[in-house]
Amino acid sequence: MRPKNMKSATFRTKLFLAPVAATLFLAPVSFAAAPGITGPTFSLTAQQAYLNMPDGNAVYSWGYGCNGAPTAFQPTLANQTCPSMQVPGPTLIVTEGQNVTVNLINQLPAAAGNTSILFPGFVLTSTCPNSAANPQGLLTCEAAPGQTVTYTFTASAPGTHAYYSGTQGDLQIEMGLYGAVIVLPSSIPANCTAGYHALNAQAQAHWSEADFRLTNASGGKGAAYEHPGSCYDREYLFQWAEMDQRIHQQADAQVRATIASGVCATAGNPGCGLYVQTEPYHPAYFLINGRSMPDLMDPNYASEYPHQPYNGNPHMHPGELVLVRTIGQGRWEHPFHEHANHVRILSRDGNLFLTSNSTPVTYTSGLNGDAGVSAPGLAGHLMFNTDTTPGESFDGIFYYTGRGLNWDPYGHHPPLGGSANAGLPAGDAYGDPLATLPCTPDVNGYNSSTPTAVNFMEWCQDHDKPVQVSPFGDVPGGGPATFPDPNIFTNGAWYGGSPYLGPDASLRASHPNCATGSTSTPTNCTDLNPSNVQANPPSERGWAFMWHSHNEREITTNNVFPGGMLMMMLVDSREFVIDESK
Repeated sequence: MRPKNMKSATFRTKLFLAPVAATLFLAPVSFAAAPGITGPTFSLTAQQAYLNMPDGNAVYSWGYGCNGAPTAFQPTLANQTCPSMQVPGPTLIVTEGQNVTVNLINQLPAAAGNTSILFPGFVLTSTCPNSAANPQGLLTCEAAPGQTVTYTFTASAPGTHAYYSGTQGDLQIEMGLYGAVIVLPSSIPANCTAGYHALNAQAQAHWSEADFRLTNASGGKGAAYEHPGSCYDREYLFQWAEMDQRIHQQADAQVRATIASGVCATAGNPGCGLYVQTEPYHPAYFLINGRSMPDLMDPNYASEYPHQPYNGNPHMHPGELVLVRTIGQGRWEHPFHEHANHVRILSRDGNLFLTSNSTPVTYTSGLNGDAGVSAPGLAGHLMFNTDTTPGESFDGIFYYTGRGLNWDPYGHHPPLGGSANAGLPAGDAYGDPLATLPCTPDVNGYNSSTPTAVNFMEWCQDHDKPVQVSPFGDVPGGGPATFPDPNIFTNGAWYGGSPYLGPDASLRASHPNCATGSTSTPTNCTDLNPSNVQANPPSERGWAFMWHSHNEREITTNNVFPGGMLMMMLVDSREFVIDESK
């Protein structure tokens, strides 16, 4: 038997539960976005390998991989590869209207028999020769062991789509033969480069932050569909599945037995086959992009997961619109809950939700910068749980600014004059110009006039409101939030140190003389100072909102918490550069 992977499964991040279901977060640098390979011609193999799980198990699996180096990756990541087998399979990225060709080589063990790929939502333009090498299966043309089958179709529908085995799906999909097709719109609405989107682009440029949105064949980016309401600033892809280890163990044992006996040495031998019981179904591993928590939050293409290259570690800055691409690749429905805000559903299976009769409407000034644009109205609804249905995909928009927290998350206080700064160390927050950032509300109430400022897109109604008015800050004493005594939690394993955004924000919100009661200090003090030694990386002070399945068993690995379908949406201050390049 293959030895277990003894990688530590310790949950290494430090969390502190903050108001409005926010969590302060100190995270390792992570890289995500929606990496994949570009076509329109793809050569894939179906192969076997072992997947590393957080509990130390290495689970025998099948998956799609690349037959040779692909022509191009998107987005371009320094260490991006396409291994011979991966779960999920390589994300295939094409542009609307392209003619797509997928060549599949069956390199599964001979006992596994034929295999194939289905592309639901697309009409195949290739025909099946119905030969010994490529027999017509129940659902599609199949490749016999060692043979190649070719599928061609037109990428007719923008959006996020699934692909998966069309042969003995109860076994082959369970074993890992699934992946995603992302079809980018052939043209991008003009408003995707205007309004708040243009301002976010200016902010990215100011902080030397690269743009890792997917690019279509003509070089356009920033929209999920050819619709002005589908613009976005970041994007992530999540594929949900579960695994019953018993099925994988049976397949592994039977493959080994056929190899040892030589029963599959002769093609067509009736004894060459697998007889794996796929019911009753009792999964113990719950996966997003082929990984479980905490492995989900390690970088893409981390060496410890040679066959699970895609992570699940989304980042954003306040004010950005994040496109969430999701596919249910398993047997079960998973009630996925995104803390911090609802998700506005744009489409399912590439079909936009539009108002009745697609009646054109004129958009007003809004988060998409689409004032004056006339288009069919979007009827996408807000969802508290974005239920992930087997075989179905959805695209949605997640948005967060900190609006309505009732405290200033950037921690601004005016600098002290005269002797108040006497004896303070150089670089103290009260000598930092960031401590005096203004907040000028636009028509929507956000500070959008200064894209280069740390508090770009701050909700101005909460500007200069402290999270604590009096030490230990119980609500009757001034609030607005109740915090535990920091003397208890300052050195605790789950205390992040500050409810503010940015590495200096809690210093800007407080002052060393607050504890002395000096009359020369501000009246708005906080004793929730940052625990700098815990910061990793040291420049980051953000919030982590737990994104997870609302089925409690699905946030475990073999019934051990935390695990399974659980990750964090990291909301970072503009000072922290979100780098998706490694």
